[in-house]
Amino acid sequence: MAPHDAILGWDEDSNAEAYEAFTRAHPMYDATSRDLARRAHLRDASLVIDLCGGAGATARTILEALPAPARVVSVDNAAAMQRVGRRTLTDHRLSWITAPAERLADHVPAGSADAVVCNSAIWKTHTAAVFAAVAHILRPGGRFVFNIGGGFAGVRHPDEQSVRTRPSLKTLIRQIAVRDYGYTPPTASESPPKLPLDTVTRQLSEAGLTVVATEITAQHSTMAEKKAWLSIPVFAQPEGNFTHAQRMRILDAAYALVNADAPSVTSWLVVVAQRPRTTA
Repeated sequence: MAPHDAILGWDEDSNAEAYEAFTRAHPMYDATSRDLARRAHLRDASLVIDLCGGAGATARTILEALPAPARVVSVDNAAAMQRVGRRTLTDHRLSWITAPAERLADHVPAGSADAVVCNSAIWKTHTAAVFAAVAHILRPGGRFVFNIGGGFAGVRHPDEQSVRTRPSLKTLIRQIAVRDYGYTPPTASESPPKLPLDTVTRQLSEAGLTVVATEITAQHSTMAEKKAWLSIPVFAQPEGNFTHAQRMRILDAAYALVNADAPSVTSWLVVVAQRPRTTA
C-alpha cells in the first residue's frame, strides 16, 4: 500500500494526545523546528506551509519567526492530531487543512507560498508526488526545507557514533522482549536506505526544485527523553503482537538498565531546496 500521512496509529486520539504532550515537555521538536525555520528565511514571508504538521509543534515556532501579518497553514492527514492542535494552539494567523501531503496543490493556490517546512515526517509520504506539489505552490524563489531521519537517509553524524558505547534503549527493549516474552526479532535487513540524498536530489530536480544546501546535523538528548519518545503509542517498541501495556512494561525494564542522564544522539539530513526565480 502507498505510504500516506496518516499511517496506522497516527489518527488515534490517545496517540495524538501523547505526541502533543511530548512536544511541549521535551526540546526535540522545538530545536528541530527552530533549525528549519531559520533555514527557510521567513523574515519577509507572508504565507508558510507547515507540511505534515501534526498537532502544530512546528507551526508554533514558525509563527514566532514570522512578521505579524503573515499566515501559516498546517497540512496533515491525521484529523486526531489536528483536533489536539486546534485545542492547544490558538492563533488567528494559523489555519488547518486535513489532507494528504501529496494533495497539497489541491488546497493551496499555485505560486502563493513563500516557504514550505516539513519537520521529521517526509519519510511517510510519496516524496516524488509531494515534491511536485510543493513546487507547484511555491512562489519563484520560495524555499522548501525539510529533514530526514539518519536511518532513512543512510547518514550518521559523528556525535551519534561517539555515544554508541553501550546498548541503546531499543536494543535493550528487544533483549528483554526475547527473554521475557519469547519474542523473535525481525531478521536484520540489508536493504538500502529509503531516502538517500541522491534519490532526494533527483526527485527534487524532476519536480523543478533546486537543492541549495544540505547538512547532517545531530540532535542531542538524554535517555529520559528517549524513554518519553518511546512511550508514545505509535513509536512504542518492540514490533509485533504486543499490547501497549506490555510494551510499556518492557520499556520500564529496559530503562532501569540505563542512566537517565546518559546522552542520546539522533542524526538528521537537513535539505534546503528552492523554486528557481526564473525559468529557462
